[in-house]
Amino acid sequence: MKNSNKSAEGIKIVCSNRKASHDYHIIEKIEAGIVLAGTEVKSLREGKANLKDSYALIKDEEIYLLNCHISPYSPGARENPPPARARKLLLHKKEIQRLIGKTREKGFTLVPLKIYFKKAHAKVELALVKGKKLYDKRRALKEKESKRELERAMKNR
Repeated sequence: MKNSNKSAEGIKIVCSNRKASHDYHIIEKIEAGIVLAGTEVKSLREGKANLKDSYALIKDEEIYLLNCHISPYSPGARENPPPARARKLLLHKKEIQRLIGKTREKGFTLVPLKIYFKKAHAKVELALVKGKKLYDKRRALKEKESKRELERAMKNR
């Protein structure tokens, strides 16, 4: 029996931001490394992370992940860093320059979609997004519901 969090490429998903696809139009996805301190890796391996309300910010030509909550590792009492600290993301300089240009356009921002382990390294999947309006969200929900009903009808037939 396969573990649902692992794929054939050796990727183990720790946590994902499912609400991001509901709240934003995803324009582009980027894979970035993440700088972790001390026991954060062990805590991530246990799946103790939350991406709710987190975002990426470009500051001094470096990208930081903010509001990402990684719970403290219980056996590592005093070595634990603060759970909601800013974490540096690792990208090539050309990618950062391109993202700086894109995020300066009105309405674009960087949002993490998921944190995962690829082989032995912790990675973050960032997305360049543009916010959805309320009517866009309603339309997406309507389409999703109609698709579900159509699948049910085909299944019962």
